[in-house]
Amino acid sequence: MNKLDVSTLLLRIVLGISFFIHGLVKFQGGIGNIVGWFDSIGLPGFFAYVVATLELVGGLALILGLGTRVVSALFVALLVGAILKVKLAIGFIGTPEAGAGYELDLLFLVIALFLALNGSKLWSLDQVLFNKKATK
Repeated sequence: MNKLDVSTLLLRIVLGISFFIHGLVKFQGGIGNIVGWFDSIGLPGFFAYVVATLELVGGLALILGLGTRVVSALFVALLVGAILKVKLAIGFIGTPEAGAGYELDLLFLVIALFLALNGSKLWSLDQVLFNKKATK
């Protein structure tokens, strides 16, 4: 176990928790509201279910270390879409009237891209299930 392995584990866990909570809130707060919001910004409403499910299940998968590279790549695509479709017009920081900008989305995007490129095998289910040597 080295510093890079531990650092990557921390990134994976924090990103996983963050997405899991975002997905959970979408379902707990009434997914119908999110469906309506997706419709209002010109996206098909069913995408709300896709996004919320990806956040919830993908977040849990990252926490457990299951399919880290694939899940992270899906998060990269999700975040690029969110930034371009919703957040870019608000700006980096955002405004009190329009809400938060894309700074947090950009941070999550970079973390997800790092994990998609490098993986994270330390304390991962992938390591246990596929018996791969824990490196990088």
